[in-house]
Amino acid sequence: MLYLNGLRGEEIEDAMQEIELRALERPPRDVSSATSWACVVATNLAMDVHRRMGRDDVLESWDAPSPDPTEPTGLRDAMRTGLAALTADLRATIVLRFYADFTVPEIATAMAVPEGTVKSRLHRAIEELRQHLPMEALR
Repeated sequence: MLYLNGLRGEEIEDAMQEIELRALERPPRDVSSATSWACVVATNLAMDVHRRMGRDDVLESWDAPSPDPTEPTGLRDAMRTGLAALTADLRATIVLRFYADFTVPEIATAMAVPEGTVKSRLHRAIEELRQHLPMEALR
């Protein structure tokens, strides 16, 4: 979750320690929702790091090779490049929806925004991601 939200190296280590600390101080009420809780905390921590570092735009330091649609990894690389090009709020919305499988209401609660904002962010992010996908993937 942290990596998908653009954190690297020591940033991930620091965020993991923060998640563990928060789990000790205020553990999730329901053990079955612990994974969801950790996803939300990780996403919020990543967005905080981006805000503090002034990295609200694109991730320039993301090691994403140019996608090669002829390779089986072409789609994966295209997605990595596309995620890196998104702003922190769009990237977090996509990661929560499609990687953590959160619903729109769950994302809205996690990010403290209205559901309409989540829907518009998803729409905008998907449109931006399409620009990075090989044509074969769009068929």
